[in-house]
Amino acid sequence: MSETPQPQDTARVSVVVIAYNDAEHVGDAIRSALAQGEAVGEVVVVDDASGDTTPDVLAGFADEPRVRPLIREDNSGGCGTPRNDGIAAAVHPYVLFLDSDDLLMPGAVDGLLAVATGRRADVVAGVCVRRELPEGRETVWAPSLYDVSQGATLPGTVLDGVEGHPEFVLDTLSVNKLYRRDFLDKHAIRFPDGAFHYEDFVFSARVQAAAPRLAVTDVPVYVWHVRRQASTLSISLRRASLANWEHRIAAHRAVVEVFRTAGRSALAVAAQTKFLDYDLPMYLRELPQRTAAYRADWWTVTRAHLAGFDAAAVTAALVPSRWLHAGLTALAAVPEGRELTRFVELAAPRPRLVPPYPRAEDGTPVLAGAPADVPLDGLAELSPADLPVAVDGVASVGGATRVTVTVHEMYGRVGALYPVAVRVDFTERVSAATVSAEAPLLPVDEGWTATVRVPTAKLLRPGRLAAWSLLAELRYADGSTGTAEVRAPEGFAGRRGMVLGRLGRVLLVQVVASARRGLVLRLAGGAVGARQVMSGRLRRLLAMR
Repeated sequence: MSETPQPQDTARVSVVVIAYNDAEHVGDAIRSALAQGEAVGEVVVVDDASGDTTPDVLAGFADEPRVRPLIREDNSGGCGTPRNDGIAAAVHPYVLFLDSDDLLMPGAVDGLLAVATGRRADVVAGVCVRRELPEGRETVWAPSLYDVSQGATLPGTVLDGVEGHPEFVLDTLSVNKLYRRDFLDKHAIRFPDGAFHYEDFVFSARVQAAAPRLAVTDVPVYVWHVRRQASTLSISLRRASLANWEHRIAAHRAVVEVFRTAGRSALAVAAQTKFLDYDLPMYLRELPQRTAAYRADWWTVTRAHLAGFDAAAVTAALVPSRWLHAGLTALAAVPEGRELTRFVELAAPRPRLVPPYPRAEDGTPVLAGAPADVPLDGLAELSPADLPVAVDGVASVGGATRVTVTVHEMYGRVGALYPVAVRVDFTERVSAATVSAEAPLLPVDEGWTATVRVPTAKLLRPGRLAAWSLLAELRYADGSTGTAEVRAPEGFAGRRGMVLGRLGRVLLVQVVASARRGLVLRLAGGAVGARQVMSGRLRRLLAMR
């Protein structure tokens, strides 16, 4: 490797950028770091032996004295080694990490430094935004920790170690934080080297195990670009490969071992609970998209991993996650068909228990498919807001868009609350705009039904195809409420075609099911919609060649 250190006494932060075959984006990443101002004393760019024109892009910054390229001769196979190279080369008191296809937000470094110096913090954690491309939809990473509008309470606080807030193990990112370099050196905290995937998990655990003085802020720090249509997917998006799941499990085992070795048993338990509530559902709900061979191997690997979990970790998990754990460990083979659907839909971001609703011989509600009749422990104690109610929806579109919802009875729990009305929120995926409609619920066999209507014109967006997801809020007789994603019912067949809207306007309509069985409406003016749909089909055909 070649390096030319140029320390500047007045600067405080070394930004470590890692790049591999990313000539298209690395320049933007570097410029976002330089734009932070004088607080950034250097941008150490570690090129992990790229085979494209990334070195040429770096050479284009030759006149910028703060940019220090480090060119590796051999590719490391992962992200950990180049980041470790960057830490070793850094000359300033604080370190910040940046991937070549992401960006730092304006003012990020000044904001983090102000907190670090003002609160004498070893680590300052700020807000990371996930930006879906090309749509541009943005969501806050780990909103329960960082998004005050979602009820987060940690921003503005300083933690002397995280054992008092074990929920912080949810944040496995390394890139949304500013680190005091001598803290990392004192505790020998580095990333796993070589072809170790999900290296952030282990690095973050090593930081947390060292009991840092950790300041949490709502300073916007990092833009994490999610490019699902990229020719080479990021590691976190390669979930179609069983190896990806195995890498994630290996990283999780390493995290638990880090905490146990450091004597942080509460954090080890919290890490296992996080796996049940977050990692497991994310992969489980995608099983129907995989081959039968993948599902069988995934089930075997997962059962073996879950078998070693502490009972305390399972007890602390959300109720639907406990049911999934019980079913997975009871079944030697992956269920198929309707039985698999029950597992998959329990793993949805808003878990739902779908019909049929079987019982054991003694009448106890059980999870279908488990030979041991796995009981649904905790069902009777769930609040109305936490009930995993299943709400099916059927849509028709014309001048008005009508959605007929069916709320399923669930072991008598829904009926005992006397559902009286439903409000359906249509949320547009790009803009997050919401259109709502409400109707009374009427009893039908084994449930309740209602039909809501909204003018179709309210669901159109000029010049583009608009996709709307549907959320149902149920209101019960005592004033309590519960929410559920409106799902595509069993046997659902997507519909698409042209319809006439108001004033004879031609509309393109698609009523489809999302990967997790949610009902989705896609609407556009005919000419715009046709162009976008045909463009999407062409991209898919080219990708298959």
